[in-house]
Formats: sequence, C-alpha cells, structure tokens
Amino acid sequence: MTVKLAIFKSNERIISDIKEGFFEENLVCYIFEKPCSVSVTGRYQVMGEDDSKNNVSISLKPWPSLSNQSVVEIPTDWIVTLVEPNEQLKELYETQVLGIKEDESNESISTDEQLDSNQSD
Repeated sequence: MTVKLAIFKSNERIISDIKEGFFEENLVCYIFEKPCSVSVTGRYQVMGEDDSKNNVSISLKPWPSLSNQSVVEIPTDWIVTLVEPNEQLKELYETQVLGIKEDESNESISTDEQLDSNQSD
C-alpha cells in the first residue's frame, strides 16, 4: 500500500492508495484506490509558538463525488505532483477510510465527522 497526496492541475488535493498503471513498459496512468478529496479550513502557523492558535479542520470526502466507483485511473499528465502526506493526514485517511487502526493519537486533527463513532475501545 502506498498512500500519497496528489496535487492535480485543477489544484485539487486527493489522498489515496496509489499504484502505477503501465501499458507495455510505459507509465500511462496512476490508479487511485479509495480516493478522497482533502479540504483544509482554518489557520495554520508553520512557526507557531502557541499550538492553541492553530485552528485547522481537515475533511475527507469520497472522490469523485456522486460516484460509487472506488478505483479511478488518472492520466499522468493531469497530476502536478505526488507527495507524502503528513503523518496526521495519513493517519486520518488510514483510520477513517481504510479502516486501519495504528495508534489513538487524533488530538491535533478535527474532521467534519465524529472520530469517536468509528472507534471501539
């Protein structure tokens, strides 16, 4: 599994388990499994001295919207870059979308959905 954050030409940010799609020996597309659009609202200070000033809300929404499709092929020329998501975003995606439980450190992330509803301790 390779969870990456893709930045599209349209400036959309999509997090997904991403694989490479080849035709013969040529990379022709990326295969996104369970892709989600990433929305960030609020203010984030990179050099913040006081963590209480960092009011960031991250929400993940199934992508593309209005589709039941969970695997999407994206042409390589539509992607500007693929990057490693930060640990908090990756953990949110893995627990909320993929259902993988690693650790219980959700203190710095808030979402539009209740985190407690999917956790059973």
